[in-house]
Amino acid sequence: MPEKKVSIVKWTENSLKNAVAIKNYLKENFSTKEIDRFYSLLFNFEEVISFFPELYPQIIKEHKIRRAVLSKEVSVFYKVEYKTIQVLAIIDNRCEISNWLIL
Repeated sequence: MPEKKVSIVKWTENSLKNAVAIKNYLKENFSTKEIDRFYSLLFNFEEVISFFPELYPQIIKEHKIRRAVLSKEVSVFYKVEYKTIQVLAIIDNRCEISNWLIL
C-alpha cells in the first residue's frame, strides 16, 4: 500500500444503521465468527478505498455512486467527492436491491 492515504472515508448515518442491522442479524442467526468476518470486510474495504477510491465500478453515473461487492453476502455503496469518500449504504446481497434505495 502507498504510504499516504489520499482520501478520508466518512460513514453516513444510514450506512452505520445498515451495519448495525446486519450485525444484529448475524448475531441472531450465526456465530461471532461471522460478525468478526463482517467487520473485517468493512475494515479492509475502508483501507483499500482510502488509497484507491475509484477501484470499484460506478453503477449510477449521474450521481457518481459506486458499488463494492465485498463478498457474496455484502455490498457497499459509496460516492467519491474530491478527497472524501462517503459510504452511503451497506446491503445484504441476498435481499432485493430495491429494498435498499439509497437516493
